[in-house]
Amino acid sequence: MSRARAVWKRVPAPVVDIVLVTVAAVDVWLNMWDHTLLGVALAAVGCAALVFRRRFPLGVFLLTLPIALMQDVAVAVLVALFTLAEHSRNRRLLAVCVALSAIASSTPWPLAEVDRTMTLVFFVYGLATAAAPVLFGQLLQAQRDLARRLAEIEEAREHERALHAQAVLARERAQLAREMHDVVSHQVSLIAVRAGALQVATKDADAKEAARTIRSLSVTTLDELRTMVTLLRASGGDATELTPQPTLADLHKLVESSGIHAELTGELPPTVGTPSQRALYRTVQEALTNVRKHAPGATGCVELWQDGDDVGVTVTNTPPTRPSLALPGSQQGLIGLRERAEILHGTLESGPTAEGGYRVRLRIPLSAE
Repeated sequence: MSRARAVWKRVPAPVVDIVLVTVAAVDVWLNMWDHTLLGVALAAVGCAALVFRRRFPLGVFLLTLPIALMQDVAVAVLVALFTLAEHSRNRRLLAVCVALSAIASSTPWPLAEVDRTMTLVFFVYGLATAAAPVLFGQLLQAQRDLARRLAEIEEAREHERALHAQAVLARERAQLAREMHDVVSHQVSLIAVRAGALQVATKDADAKEAARTIRSLSVTTLDELRTMVTLLRASGGDATELTPQPTLADLHKLVESSGIHAELTGELPPTVGTPSQRALYRTVQEALTNVRKHAPGATGCVELWQDGDDVGVTVTNTPPTRPSLALPGSQQGLIGLRERAEILHGTLESGPTAEGGYRVRLRIPLSAE
């Protein structure tokens, strides 16, 4: 049956219309008993109207209804009923149309003496005949609705499977990011710290150079690891390209988009190294994030400064003006900033101010690599 329907769908609509009009006209010519000018005209209009049955199914049915007066079973009326049932969901309308078709087919034409018994028999026969195309049209409509619903369900299932796969991938990437952050990054940080200590303590020139190389490579590796952790945690996004690492030039945009009232003051010399710029940027970013999370309504001040051979940044915020919400946190932000500062032979200080606010202060040697 499905193969037959597929073949039928490939037939162009104009060809189907021509065939149906031709069959209806031949049926009228062979079976109509009223060959008067009015009867022929009504039959011709009803047959020709089948061309427009898809756009105006109810109107076409009404135009074919006079044909039912002139013959027992009219193909044009059955085709119009089928099309109306296929397109309409109004069951009452379809029942009225079936009744009208049965009344028209059981009414004697031209009007003469009515045999009530035979008229009732013809009416019942007409009801059964008219109900058949209506039921078939409703069946096709229900089949289309079911197919559409099944397609929607399958699409929803595919979407659900895709979301589940993304969720599984996100969990795996988050777990990998945690492992890299908690284990690998910590170990590399220790390597960098030990190498820096060895560089300062040793007197051997070769050992000092080797320690400097190890510390420099460890710093670079740690930055790359943190970039990878950030990318892994940002699973499910559309962006796949690596974004450039932030520098001091991005601080203005960071402060403006922080979501709090903050002011950026001071400036640093252009000789500040790339690792130091990243450390300064991340310190400001973490401090402003903490202000937004834990000090609602507070204002902030970001001050860049240089003190001899050291450079740094101080982020200070005022006390909150409204109670803060209990937001979850990893408690790893300031710890990571201290590790980064130690790698660069710097220090990070944080704590409450006398006014009830909070201050984060980073100091890094200007010569840090």
